[in-house]
Amino acid sequence: QVQLVESGGGLVQPGGSLRLSCAASRSIVSIYTMGWYRQAPGQQRELVARITSSGNTNYADSVKGRFTISRDNAKNTVDLQMNTLKPEDTAVYYCYANPLRYGTGAYWGQGTQVTVSS
Repeated sequence: QVQLVESGGGLVQPGGSLRLSCAASRSIVSIYTMGWYRQAPGQQRELVARITSSGNTNYADSVKGRFTISRDNAKNTVDLQMNTLKPEDTAVYYCYANPLRYGTGAYWGQGTQVTVSS
């Protein structure tokens, strides 16, 4: 069992940056995959980025080169650095955790709003 709490969302101008943080209620060392999804109104939920316990990462094509996911097991946090933000990045961003590589269960945070607008 783990609770996840996101922070760092807000309003930013196009071309700006934000850093999202996901704080876990317990050690994340044993959690195989952690990452971020996002969902805009009327759109499907999209996997933005993920990172495994060994440090392997994956990114959506739409954010490659602009977003960076990182994992700090000592602090029990997963961050998403978002640079060169675009209006189409506007969405609610959700942190998630998959404890097992071949399991289907997942834990979710409450979400944080990111709005990119001039």
